[in-house]
Amino acid sequence: MVRINKIPSISFDIEKSFMKDSCDIVLGVDEAGRGCLVGPVVAGCCWINQKKFPPTLLCKINDSKKISEKKREEIFCEFCSLPDDIFMFEYDAVPAGVIDEINILQASLLAMKNAYQKLLPRLKNKPVITLVDGNKAPVINPCHTVVSGDAKSYSIAAASIVAKVMKDRLLNEIGKNFPEYEFDKNKGYGTKSHMMALEKYGVTKYHRMTYAPVKKYIK
Repeated sequence: MVRINKIPSISFDIEKSFMKDSCDIVLGVDEAGRGCLVGPVVAGCCWINQKKFPPTLLCKINDSKKISEKKREEIFCEFCSLPDDIFMFEYDAVPAGVIDEINILQASLLAMKNAYQKLLPRLKNKPVITLVDGNKAPVINPCHTVVSGDAKSYSIAAASIVAKVMKDRLLNEIGKNFPEYEFDKNKGYGTKSHMMALEKYGVTKYHRMTYAPVKKYIK
């Protein structure tokens, strides 16, 4: 008989493993946009009140990559309608110029740290832990990295939605001034149409100049 390992489903199990009391605060952090050729990398930081969070909304939360843009926007709007005693979030965007200066990994970690620091003053108590998606930790103490955390932890998944929505919105705004690049469709990733636009029109001030696919079009 072949044993099939069960894929962990999204839950609050990781959060609860760090909680000694039901009132303990656990945060989730994730980023979006590391693979984009243009625009900022964005991180979200979230807190979910496990007791009061609406079950109808909780069941919609998942890894942002598994949710359509329309659904992400709908979920995000529901997030924004919740009072602070049920849900809180902050985000931070590190622009392309900084990414080129310090590299994308360090920029991602910086965005995570900044989003965390923005949320911290709004909390009643210091978090017992901050769960971070991936295997690299920003300067947050204490924190715990979780590989594929956006598919395991509600807190991280919520943060991934916040980060993805804000990253896409920022790219949409940039795209209004550069319609020929179709940023509203490709969201900054190196699609065929994006690469054709780079070849035809060159780079914009929002492109990440140190990225290999962009470098060859810098004049």
